Parts: sequence; C-alpha cells; structure tokens
Amino acid sequence: MEQWLFFASLEAQLKGSGSRFTQRQYIFFTRCLPFLVWGRSLTRHSLVADFLAGLTGAVIVLPQGVAYALIAGLPPEYGLYTAIVTPVIAGLFGSSLHLVSGPTAAISIVVLSVVSNVFPPNSSEFIPAVLTLTFLTGIVQLLLGFAKLGTLVNFISHTVVIGFTAGAAVLIASSQMKYVLGLPVPTNSSFTQTWTALAQQFGEINFYALMIALATMLSTLLLKRINPRLPTMLFGMIVGSLLCWLIDGGSQGVPLVGSLPDGLPGFAVPDFSFDTIHALLPGAVAVAILGLVEAVTIARAIAMRSGQRIDGNQEFIGQGLSNAVASFFSCYAGSGSFTRSGVNYESGAQTPVAAIIAALTLVLILILIPEVTSLLPLPAMAGAILLIAWGLIDRLHIRHILRHNRQESVILLVTFTSTLIIELEFAIYLGVILSLVLYLRRTSRPRLIEVAPKSSTPGLDLRSVSRYNLATCPRMKIVRIDGSIFFGATDYIQQSLLDFTAPLDRGDHLLIVCSGINFIDMTGAEMLLQEIARLKAEGIMVKFCALKNTVKDEMLTIGYWEALGPVNFFNTPEEALSTITHNLNKHHCKVCRSCIFSTS
Repeated sequence: MEQWLFFASLEAQLKGSGSRFTQRQYIFFTRCLPFLVWGRSLTRHSLVADFLAGLTGAVIVLPQGVAYALIAGLPPEYGLYTAIVTPVIAGLFGSSLHLVSGPTAAISIVVLSVVSNVFPPNSSEFIPAVLTLTFLTGIVQLLLGFAKLGTLVNFISHTVVIGFTAGAAVLIASSQMKYVLGLPVPTNSSFTQTWTALAQQFGEINFYALMIALATMLSTLLLKRINPRLPTMLFGMIVGSLLCWLIDGGSQGVPLVGSLPDGLPGFAVPDFSFDTIHALLPGAVAVAILGLVEAVTIARAIAMRSGQRIDGNQEFIGQGLSNAVASFFSCYAGSGSFTRSGVNYESGAQTPVAAIIAALTLVLILILIPEVTSLLPLPAMAGAILLIAWGLIDRLHIRHILRHNRQESVILLVTFTSTLIIELEFAIYLGVILSLVLYLRRTSRPRLIEVAPKSSTPGLDLRSVSRYNLATCPRMKIVRIDGSIFFGATDYIQQSLLDFTAPLDRGDHLLIVCSGINFIDMTGAEMLLQEIARLKAEGIMVKFCALKNTVKDEMLTIGYWEALGPVNFFNTPEEALSTITHNLNKHHCKVCRSCIFSTS
C-alpha cells in the first residue's frame, strides 16, 4: 500500500501549493491519469472483492469473447485478445469504476459490415483492415474526448439506440442460422440473401447441428431460471459440447471451433495505407459513435445505482485510448458491455482492478489451457449467440413506444428497418440524423400558450386559458412562449403570433410573457422587431415581461436591446398588466369597467 500512500502525499502537496504550474500538475494527475485517484482508495477488502468479481467476469467473457469474434468474422482468439487488452486500458483511463469494456455484439456486427465492404472476410487483407478500423475508431473517440464533446451522445435519442440495437440483434441471429441449421450460406451475404439461401436449402437441414444448438439454448435458459447469477452461457456450451461428443458430431458434419493459439496477443501493425484509411474512415466514425453511446449509456446506468458521477469526456478518452492501443495487439474495436458491467457491479467490484483481474485470468487460460475450445461445436456457439441477440432486443420499451408515441414509433421502425436493408454504418448515421431532426423539430416549435390570471389580481398565477377555461380580456392577449427564439423557430413563432393577434383591433395590446425563453439569437431578435413594427402599424401595442437577466445580457451583447425598446419590457406580469389596464381605462375602455383587469 506504500505506493498509494505516495500518491496521497503527492496530491496533498499539489493541493497545498499555490503556484499555477503545480495546480496544472494536479489537474493532469487527476484527470489525465484517473487511476491515480481511485487507486488511493484500494484496501485489502476492496482488492478481495475485486478479485472475486474479476474471476466471475473471466468466466462470463470467455464464451462471449469467442462468440463475438465469430460475429465479427474473426478467429475466436481475437475476441479474447480484445477482452484482455481493451478493458484494462479503458478501466485505467475511463471515469467509471464498474464499466467493463471489450468485445460486444453490436460493435462486432458493425465491424464485419464495415470491413467486409472493403475486403472479403477470408482474405489476407481482412484482419489488418480490422485493426486499422480499430485504430481509426480509437483516434476519433480520443479527438472527441479531447475536444470535450462528451455531451454529443445526448443528441442520439434512446429510441434510435433501441431501434438500431434490435436491428443488429436480428442481423446477428440471421448470421448464425447457417451454423444452427448446418446449411452453407455465402460469405458476406446480406439479410435478405441469407434468408433466401436458407429457404432454398430448407430440406437439407443438419438435424445434428440443430439438436446441439437447441440443447445449448435450453440448458442455458434452464440454469438461468434456476440461478441467473451462475455462468449460464458457459454451462450451456458445455452441455452442447458434451452432446456433440456423445453423438460423434464431427463425423456428422458438425464443425468445431478448434483450439486457441498458444500464447498472448502479439504485436501487430494495422494497415496504414492511404487507400485503406480512406475506405474505412466513414465506417470508423460510425463505430466510434456507436461505441461511445454504448459505453456512456452503460456507465451512467450503473452509476445511477452506485452513486458515482460519470465524466462523459473522460469516458471518451478511456474508450478511445483503449481502441487505439489495442489495435496494435491483435484486438478489434470494443466498447462497454452491459452484461459484463452489470455482473461486475453485482459481484461486488469496487474498482477497475476487477476488470484487470478478469483480463489476467484470460491470459492464464491462453497460456495454460488454449485447447479449451477445441471440442466446442459451432452450433453450440451459435445457440449461445442467438440468446445474446434475443437479450439485445428491448421488448418492454419497444412495446411502450409503439403503443404510446406515434412519432417515436416512426423513428424506431425506420432505424430498425435501415439496419436490415442498408449498410450498418449508414444506418447509424441515419439514426443520428433522425435524433437531430427530432431534437430540432421539437425546439423549432416552441409552445405559445394564451394565459390569463386565475384570480382578479392582475398578473398573479397566470395559467393556460384553454386548460382552465379562464375569462380573457377582448382588448388584450397574454401569450407565454415556452422555448427559445432562434433561427430555427422564428417562422413558427411569427405565424403563431399572427394567429393570436388576428382578433385584436387598433388600440389593443399584446403582452408576451418571456419566463420560458432561455435565449434569443440575432434572427430571433430581428423577428421580434418585425412583429413589433407590424403590430404597431395596425395600432396594436406589444409589451414584454419576465425576461431573464441572462437573455437581457445577450440582447445587450448583440446590440438589439435598445432597438426593441427597454420601455416595452417589465420585470413582472403585475407591472405589465397594471400599465396596460391603466392605458385601456385611460382611453375609456367600456369593456374594462366590468372585466377582471379593471382598475377603476
């Protein structure tokens, strides 16, 4: 524990010094090297908890790593290499204490889709291109992290993520049906081509392969029902392997995964040729975005239970650094895993040391028992992958969206369908565009609500006229704008104001309540000037109230405050209504002698 005491002493010295240089050093040590911060909290108790959680994680990631590598079109050892290198670096440099990174199902299918469009999966160029894609993915994520763009993932709606993940799950399941049914399907076949090929050969199903796949799935589900904390997938694969051995599946045409290479992941150099980078860069951006969405979403979900605060930018850096470095050690792109992260937290992990323990356990497996997968049949692996794919589909939220929100349903269905019929990286881009369009559509249509006082005291407790069936003054309209006035919303606001002021005559007033306005840009200010001029020409006076000081400061900065006329702005609705009703009474308004705004 002496080294952690040294870090504590170092931090105390840096904090105690008032020089600017040492303060920068402190920020460097705490933000650029976050493992020095949580490393100080290590105790014997936490190390024991992390050790036990790490062993559990290794048991879970062993079958998953092999399965995900097959999904990505890679030899099984590449999945284990990714499960060794990626979580260690991501754990050391990320912000989450419980997030476990490595190979994931959705990333694996996208990696296959991106690289297979450039090089055939069985070609000699395929694996170097996968490493190049991994490196580019890490660089993109690092750049986003250094630019402090961690909030970008907030612009991708949850509906898009659900739709894309469901579509990827269907693609994953489709890619494994050739092993489940024992039927040959051409490499790099699309969704429709895969199912067309399977349908044409339906009478030639290898029932031995189907039997092994079903046995794997049923035994996994049975154990999960008995005790979901146990390594159910590993148990199911063992059952499938035993069945394959009993029926002599090898002689019945059942293919096996084969032994893993003996040794650790060696140093590998990605293909850095210009043509390869140019071809893979658009796909790398898509993989980077998907990986960041997965990692940050999972980290925040677990942080809600653990009480930890997640730094999105630091997670970007951790994920980017892990992919960039891992690409030189025969790893493909990875991200946060919901299954392994959830099990890690539930197993009592205290720090990322648990992920490091899991990685070291996999290293021992590769060194001591690399033949652990030699008798594992591909149909058993495919059966496990089918269960993984089924678990990726968020059926609860899909049903809720389809039943209660028509607009979100369209986005869900479009994203889901696009993953099946177009290249996956473009499906991700489409999902991002849909998210932004949804966001812009909502912000460009702020709510304009006619309000009125619920009581006879002017300006107090302004409420919606339509909701509360309130009486209004025919000589005055009170409109509250709930939303910002920017270039994308000006047309909608202008048309809405035109509709609201249509019943008003010369000498009437329009009062705009600005409490819901967060900012006004130059285009919005110009629109307000136009409306003031239009209504003034019609003899209608425009007043504003309850404008936030921050919005007023922005108006002063861009030079529109004086143009709009400070005399037209009031601090509170009470002041505005008092002035307006006084003016109406001053001009002998007969209506105001009997309405709720009367001051006479």
